[in-house]
Amino acid sequence: MAARAVKTNPVTPGAEQVLLAMDAARERTLALVAQLDDEELERIHSPIMSPLAWDLGHIAAYEDLWLAQRHGGLALLRPDLAGLYDAFETPRAVRGEIETLRPAEARSYMRAVRERTATVIAERGVGDGVICELVLRHELQHCETMRQTLAIASLLPPQERTRRDLPLSAPAGGEEWLRVPAGAFVMGAAPAGFAYDNERPRHTVELDSFALARRPVTNAEWMRFSEDGGYERREWWSQEGWAWRREQGIAPHAALATGHPDAPACHVSWFEADAFARAHDARLPSEAEWERAVGAEQPGLREACGECRLDGVGRVWEWTASHFHGYPGFVAHPYREYSEVFFGEDYRVLRGGSWASDPRVVSTTFRNWDLPQRRQIFAGLRLARDA
Repeated sequence: MAARAVKTNPVTPGAEQVLLAMDAARERTLALVAQLDDEELERIHSPIMSPLAWDLGHIAAYEDLWLAQRHGGLALLRPDLAGLYDAFETPRAVRGEIETLRPAEARSYMRAVRERTATVIAERGVGDGVICELVLRHELQHCETMRQTLAIASLLPPQERTRRDLPLSAPAGGEEWLRVPAGAFVMGAAPAGFAYDNERPRHTVELDSFALARRPVTNAEWMRFSEDGGYERREWWSQEGWAWRREQGIAPHAALATGHPDAPACHVSWFEADAFARAHDARLPSEAEWERAVGAEQPGLREACGECRLDGVGRVWEWTASHFHGYPGFVAHPYREYSEVFFGEDYRVLRGGSWASDPRVVSTTFRNWDLPQRRQIFAGLRLARDA
């Protein structure tokens, strides 16, 4: 493991920090599934999610590809697994129907890959750090995806449900809306430091004045919307959203009724978020509005939250009105499949992170995306209005 490599190899401080961070991430990954038996790990808990055992194998295969092979120049440890654990070659719909590594084998594969990558990093260093950070954040993001699967299967540990259901505080100063004047701001990640390709390049955006709710919509507010006919009143829904609601027989997600009334509404689809906003004479913010209000100049989400006077940022992913497109001058890096293949009108952008997101991953410029009907993500909404 990396910890042994740190002790026995003369590594640079940067390499040591990466190795320790990777080991800490691995501990969190394995802790998530430590109490589950093989049947729970291999079961298809939802057709839109991977079996948890597949996630374990995928994390290892991704690390072996990028750090051992592409960074270290080694042959893949298990070339026979490359296609099996490739997210595009083996889509979610078939992952539970094909033969994959058993849970014990997946854990063994993870250990073997980590020993190889720890040696590569100890001997070769981290280079510019991009690939190491990419692999580390990939595992951290899969921890959140695995939590989504655990939530669907009612397997989230009590302490995790407690984090999800923490109540929000009252709006600062009693004001429910933050008013942002018209003007230009620079949107996107700075050229230096790690960022995903879809966060760049930085560019200037002109915005009209707008107002953003100081806190996300709560469970109690959502249940009032439902009790007031929110799922029956056609005028509050888009055409596509109404067709989805009727075809799927959609009602409020169970977590909205069982969670703390003052906790952020969670497991809300974009279609539902859009309907809620219309019912309240409001709308969803564009992602540019969201980024400007939170504070694009801040280096991280925690720093920004203290500056923008908004409550609950980072508690649930927040749907925006924006479709997922590349910024002007977008360049795919380090591979096209991370972002570019998802660009278009199908996906909507989410911002801010959730209680299940690792702070290393989320920032004021980080862009998440998903289909408008999806409710497995820990997503809610924050209302916006013209001002």
